[in-house]
Amino acid sequence: MQIGKVNLDLTHYPGEDLYCDGEVENKLLHIARDFSTIEYPKIIEQEKSWEVLYHFSSLRENIVEWVPLQKTDKVLEVGSGCGAITGVLSRKAGSVTCIDLSQQRSKINAYRNMEQDNIDIKVGNFEDIEPDLPDDYDYIMLIGVFEYGQAYIHSATPFDTFLQILKKHLKPEGRIIIAIENRLGLKYWAGCREDHLGTYFSGLEGYPEGGVVRTFSKNGLEEILKRSWEGDYSFYYPYPDYKFMTTLYSDEYLPKVGELSNNMRNFDRDRMVLFDEKQVFDSLTRDNMFPDFSNSFLVVLGPKLQTIYARYSNDREPEFQIRTDILQVEEERRIVRKSPLTDAAVNHVEQIDTAYQKLRERYQGGELKINRCRLVKVNDQAMEDLTEEEYSEGMETSHLRPYVELEYLKGISLAELMDDKLKKEDLEGFMSLFRHYVEILDYHSEMPVADFDLIFSNIILTGKDYSKPFHPLTNATWTLIDYEWTFGKVVPIRELAFRAAYCYMLEDSKRKALNLDLIQEELGISEKEADEFREQEKGFQRYVTGNRKSMTEMRDLIGFDRINPVDYMQKMATLEHKSWVQIYENRGEGFSEETAYWATDVMEDGDNRNLLIRVDKDVLTLRLDPALSGCMVVLRGVRFNDQEVTLGKDSAVTTNGIQIGAENAYIFTTKDPNITIDIDGIRRAGFQEEEIDLLEVEWEISLLGDTMMEILAEQYKPKRRFWR
Repeated sequence: MQIGKVNLDLTHYPGEDLYCDGEVENKLLHIARDFSTIEYPKIIEQEKSWEVLYHFSSLRENIVEWVPLQKTDKVLEVGSGCGAITGVLSRKAGSVTCIDLSQQRSKINAYRNMEQDNIDIKVGNFEDIEPDLPDDYDYIMLIGVFEYGQAYIHSATPFDTFLQILKKHLKPEGRIIIAIENRLGLKYWAGCREDHLGTYFSGLEGYPEGGVVRTFSKNGLEEILKRSWEGDYSFYYPYPDYKFMTTLYSDEYLPKVGELSNNMRNFDRDRMVLFDEKQVFDSLTRDNMFPDFSNSFLVVLGPKLQTIYARYSNDREPEFQIRTDILQVEEERRIVRKSPLTDAAVNHVEQIDTAYQKLRERYQGGELKINRCRLVKVNDQAMEDLTEEEYSEGMETSHLRPYVELEYLKGISLAELMDDKLKKEDLEGFMSLFRHYVEILDYHSEMPVADFDLIFSNIILTGKDYSKPFHPLTNATWTLIDYEWTFGKVVPIRELAFRAAYCYMLEDSKRKALNLDLIQEELGISEKEADEFREQEKGFQRYVTGNRKSMTEMRDLIGFDRINPVDYMQKMATLEHKSWVQIYENRGEGFSEETAYWATDVMEDGDNRNLLIRVDKDVLTLRLDPALSGCMVVLRGVRFNDQEVTLGKDSAVTTNGIQIGAENAYIFTTKDPNITIDIDGIRRAGFQEEEIDLLEVEWEISLLGDTMMEILAEQYKPKRRFWR
């Protein structure tokens, strides 16, 4: 069978698909057949479906995109499914042979890659197809496949046998690449369900209910490799997991404290939230235990690769999508490489070299050093300027696109030093570092060139004189290591410094101990200017990401819940009082469970509630959830510092309820009722502010049962709902 330029070999197809995800596969086939890949992001957002996201997100390719495939390489992909990674393999390698048991999924794969003439898809059982395979593959890919070894291989030791069989089909220097979940991944301890079974803790408990699927701990996987693989192997740690990897770590380059903050990944089903995964990851990182609790593993069997770290920025607009690698090129030498992921991003990468030249000119003679950069143009015209080794490396990683190489510096970041000062409650030490940062940035500030992203984590401090004790202010070299967002204009230092402090605080909740008012006062920035800078930051983020939905936004759109058992038990224990109100604070990043808390200052009289809330200065909006189920609420009044807030259509108070009657009465036909109050709007409207702002809300509440909610929802179908 031929679909476009892709060949489907049905020689070993058993005549029916022995596994299927049901009707959704018809939808996936429709998308692959009738839409181009450039339309996938829009379709993903429209469908709001886990299956569509999982099979068509370009982030799925990240797990293998970094591998240095060459156009002379032959690749075998076992368990290719709907082709989530087949496309990137075919674009980088010479030929790709796919094996999959499902004809339907193989058609989806073929349609989405129908313009590629180097893909051959063999449909059928692996054991039936394997004897016909050649023995000269450069790479064999097992992405989300090895855990099903018991289903593929009929043997007393199926996983050992699986690897031994595959090894027969490799070239002598070939590699097998395995991506698989960690049975002891931290997300499972924190309350995520097992990826394959959808049950809580089944992998942690050793799969007591049985079944075909088996994932492994790091030690468990290594035991299999020791028995069945003779040769080198390397462990990598995809984060947050291998499905939608954004960062790849290795034993040679492990995460630093504070880096692992993107942990809410329940795209496919509800989950519990038993603890803050970021804080636990930080603890594990300090104790050198991250490899054992990484959510996923990527194992390269065969000769070691140079890449020890990769970070993807493909959640941006196409013209800004790049990959940042750290390569171990010699035993004691590393380099940093930034490569465009799209043709549209080539200019952006070339501009990094331009930024280096201009920033070096500006800071020449000053204290701030600019990390060395080299632009490598790999094309026919530039071949004569490259060594054979350099040209080969360029071919492997960039496919004739230019890239930049920067020096890898060993040192400590300014952000880490500042964290240490905050941890020790040494505010004066923190401010000394900040003042020195401002001082060295101010050098030749009249020149029309500025790095807008000159944040604390982008500055590395190294020792000037290693014979003397390291001191950040007197015996250290301050080097700017990343200057991707450099613009040819004058940007006031106070603006750059405020943004650096603002981003620093947003990156980690522990940094909230720093009062941004101190930074504003130090820089002479008014509250109005601070608000303008915050809006400018939002504009910059929109400039970089465009209108694309982030993965966090997609998770919310798909709509699976996160349940905190402790909170749930507290709610259930006191539900009869109807006085539990959950409060969400938006400080510029939207509402989230991480910033929510339960109201404690509630006065009740029958069904009447009087709620008093202390509001911090950086809170922009508040969301109050008056109950855990449908209810009717009559708002009696809202007061800010004893001043009455007007209620009505154009008020700063909005709800997701249905307004009924002439009074401020609302019916909530949802189990997540909420009332949103625009604190920032109230302040801008001229309400008097106090040293401690107080918000007082008074309402009457009546809970509704499920049947009553359904009746009222039908009766009061709104034409439109207003959300803030």
